[in-house]
Amino acid sequence: MLRIHELLSADRRPNCSVLAREFEVSVKTVQRDVDFMRDQLMLPIEYDSRGHGFFYSRPVGQFPLITVSEGEVVALLVAQKAAEQYRGTSFEKPLQSAFQKLISSLTGETNISLHELSEAVSFHSAGVPNSQIKVFELLTEAVVSNRVVEFEYFSLRASKPELRRVASYHLACINNQWYLIGADQDRGQLRTFALTRIANVKNLQIPFARPADFSVAKMLAGSFAAFQAARTEHVRIRFDAFAARLVRERQWHKSQKMRLADDGGMELTMRVGLAPDLENWILSWGDHAEVMEPLELRRRIATTIRKMAAKYQLTAS
Repeated sequence: MLRIHELLSADRRPNCSVLAREFEVSVKTVQRDVDFMRDQLMLPIEYDSRGHGFFYSRPVGQFPLITVSEGEVVALLVAQKAAEQYRGTSFEKPLQSAFQKLISSLTGETNISLHELSEAVSFHSAGVPNSQIKVFELLTEAVVSNRVVEFEYFSLRASKPELRRVASYHLACINNQWYLIGADQDRGQLRTFALTRIANVKNLQIPFARPADFSVAKMLAGSFAAFQAARTEHVRIRFDAFAARLVRERQWHKSQKMRLADDGGMELTMRVGLAPDLENWILSWGDHAEVMEPLELRRRIATTIRKMAAKYQLTAS
């Protein structure tokens, strides 16, 4: 609703179909939100039948105050877990102090201005190393304004940086790491770029139209984390009793299923793409995990383990 308020205040005159695509919800959900804003929050929302969009019939300042309970606000502030990415940086103490002041000042029913809350707390740069703050700011500006950017990219398999020109669609924080998702102009493909490997960003001020059917959720539906995969596979991994306790504590993928074994271990099954981030995750469990299927993934892990063993092979003294 706050986003709808911003669009109406800017006289963008959106309709339900446009808002449904932006929020990836149904048209009925958007209509209920608009009705609530008009009927319950008493906002002057009207519909322009000629322009096919909603608008404010008179100027509106800040979004109305909403009465919430202390418990509801505290629940909202659980989002401070996102700030844990700042642990060990210069942002850690100020963030902890800010959240403590917000929580300690709440007693009983409280009026909170959503506008003031958004002004007081922001996580736009969460997880970005200090050296990458400027890169993040430049890319954010390009994403919001739909502009093509140019930068040097240090690909994992390249020996030197490559020049890329990208229509910047979206910035996503995946597993505490920021990525730029966009259309690579020279390769003609949708690509994902880690911000930590981007340098010398230039906003070319070339506008582009983001495809109406672009969806980050659909794009990464078959991914374990950030890497895209051409197809998904049925993956089955066996964990021993030690690892099973830890694996059960988290949701690793929306398709996951867990089956406990009599010895305290468990089997985890998922339908995901066979990408480097999945392999690295499996290897991070050491000998506590064993890939059962598919055979291709089992072979990849076995090959990596053999190479690692060869490097650590010790001669008898």
